[in-house]
Amino acid sequence: MAQHVIIGAGSIGTNVARLLAERGETVRIVTRRGSGPEHPLVERVAANASDATRAIELSRGAKAIYHCANPPSYTSWERELPPLQTALIAAAKANDAVLVLTAGLYAYGEQPGGRMDERTPMAATGRKGRLRKRLWEQALAAGIRTVEVRGADYVGKDAVSLYSLVLGPAMEKGRAAFIPGNLDMPHTFTCNSDMARALVTLALDERAWGRAWHVPSPPAITIRELARRYAAAAGKPPIKLVQLPRFAMRAAGVLVPMAREMAEMDYQWYAPFHLDATETARTFGLTATDIDVAIREQVGAVRV
Repeated sequence: MAQHVIIGAGSIGTNVARLLAERGETVRIVTRRGSGPEHPLVERVAANASDATRAIELSRGAKAIYHCANPPSYTSWERELPPLQTALIAAAKANDAVLVLTAGLYAYGEQPGGRMDERTPMAATGRKGRLRKRLWEQALAAGIRTVEVRGADYVGKDAVSLYSLVLGPAMEKGRAAFIPGNLDMPHTFTCNSDMARALVTLALDERAWGRAWHVPSPPAITIRELARRYAAAAGKPPIKLVQLPRFAMRAAGVLVPMAREMAEMDYQWYAPFHLDATETARTFGLTATDIDVAIREQVGAVRV
């Protein structure tokens, strides 16, 4: 019987498992393939958590269930996320566990000035933003103890990020990086270790339940500056950055579904995008990791 059940073993789920295990808490991490970090206090289970009966069974005795799973492609969100959330709500209700949700900022939609704090209304008009809004409202209406923790695009060791997808491969090959966004707009990046720390901190603090909170994150920087810092951390010269015109991804989306899904969210990359976590920091005493620390950890992990 585990004290904590984690769904998903990406960089967030793995970080959450390690944090809890290091505190002496027992953890069960559930993925389709039974993956996850190796630790004496971490049990890895291969299961489909979208099966409510199985999710209930695997969560027996747990104080908290952490939803850290995310489909690898935007194109499968509508198909995969609703049944998973429904199953985890059932598991939380059956076992009187807190349901802790990992989320981004999609539910807010495009905001004036690009600034979002913990009280910003959810006003998304795109499909993925509306889905995230609907999922959170479902959890709130379920009669369970729940909290949603929201962060921006990740940086940090093993994070699926602008670095892992675009900047890193370009650096390794010594070629230009083609960026679907404005190179000189400020953008908040969240350290994935800070997301994990926030999830663990808020999970069992009753002050957190019943609302969404933001992860304290470093000050917003531009993609151009982010790329410069990654190059410096890797000991490489700065790479050339090529800003794609905004219409490029939209045009590609006519034939490529993933490009179409990315174009729907492009407002995040062509205008200022600021995450404000003042209330979270003040309430729970959380602080942001220095972005250069996260960058060095990410680059070092890739180079090893």
